[in-house]
Order: sequence, then structure tokens, then C-alpha cells
Amino acid sequence: MSERRVELPGRDPLLPWLIFTGVSLFAVVLLWFFGLIGRMVASDPTHISLIISVLYVASSLHCLWRVLVISREGDAALRAARAVVGNGRRILNEGRDALPPGLVSGHIRDLATKAALQGAERLDQTLLLRVLASRLRGSNAFGAFASDTLMKLGLLGTIIGFIMMLAPIAGLDTENREAVRSSMSLMSDGMAVAMYTTLVGLAGSVLLKIQYSLLDSATAKIFAFAVDLTEVHVVSALEARVPAE
Repeated sequence: MSERRVELPGRDPLLPWLIFTGVSLFAVVLLWFFGLIGRMVASDPTHISLIISVLYVASSLHCLWRVLVISREGDAALRAARAVVGNGRRILNEGRDALPPGLVSGHIRDLATKAALQGAERLDQTLLLRVLASRLRGSNAFGAFASDTLMKLGLLGTIIGFIMMLAPIAGLDTENREAVRSSMSLMSDGMAVAMYTTLVGLAGSVLLKIQYSLLDSATAKIFAFAVDLTEVHVVSALEARVPAE
């Protein structure tokens, strides 16, 4: 990793997230314009579709917060890499506090402290890398939980809709045409609940998975960048200085 190549692979995760969210909002505006959202709300007396929508918005805001955090960590990691590559020995020996704040900088400081404490032993950063990976991931796992929750709420709405659809059949008097007509209306309402909740749950689950996939990809790139930086520049520099001490 030469100085001219100190760049994070890939783009800032905020831009893909904003593009994806913008396209999603445009689709929602179209659905509202054509009255499909209003029809969904009116046809779902259980309000499960509305609950799924609110949870989706809340989860998307959480994803945005995590994207902003990872974006800042990427910038901090890039600044730390440029400082280490440009002034490696001096930074690691004297100027560790000059590293920009961030998880990757903290990992480099931990490596330097470990090297100073353990002396001439070979520097193994495996456990520290696991700690760094855990810190970078943070609450990203919430995405899988939220996506699964939306899916299960959609299935719950499906079951409730089928119950509503089949309930009128139990006491149906086939001789009474008015009762048959009323039962058909109730069955139609139950089917609408089942279909709308299933559709909203599936769509919300898939859209959330895409958002958090973008987030996880950006997190993995920062971690890979940190591994490359520390193995090539930090660990080798720390191990090379041990015999001179």
C-alpha cells in the first residue's frame, strides 16, 4: 500500500443509501398518487400494514444513522492510513496521539501498546482484529432482526386475514341470500387483509435487507482496509523496532 494508493475501496456508503432511498420514496409517491396506499389503509382494519410501514421507516432511520457512522469511520481510517504511511515510525513511536479519532486509529494505538508491553514476541493482532470487527459492526445486526420482524408481521396479517375470511362460513345459512351476500363481503375483506399485509411485509423486508446489505458491504471494506494497513505498515514497523530497544 504505497502512499499514492492510500484510498478506501468503493464509494462512501451514504451516496448509495440516498439513491436507493430516493427511488423508494418516488415509488411510494406514485403509489399514493394512484390511491393504492389509501386503499390499503382503508382495507386493513387490523392496521398491521400501517404498523409494518412505521417500523420500516424507523428501521431505515436506524440504517441511516449507522451509514453516517460508518462514513465517518471510513474518513477517519483514511486519514489515519495517510498519517501512518507518510510518517510511520515517528507516528508509532512518538505521535500516536496525533492519529485522528476513530476505531481504526484506536486499533493502531492498541497494537502499539501491545508491542511495547510484550517486548520481542511476535505481534499477533488476531484478537484485536476481532474486537475491531465487532466495534465496526456495532448495531448492524439490528437490520436482520428488523427485516425478519417485518416478514413475520406480514405472515401474521396473512393468518388473521384468512381467519377473517373463513369465520363467516361456520354459521352460513345457504338458504338466506342476504346472509350469503354478507358473508362474501366479509370473506373479501379478510382476503384483502391477508394480501395487503403479506405484500407490505415482504416489500418492507426486502427493502430493509438491501439497505443493510449496503451498510454491511461498506463496513466490510473498512475492516479489510484496516487489516491491509496494519499488516503491511503497522505490524511490520512495530516488530522492526523491537531489536533496537
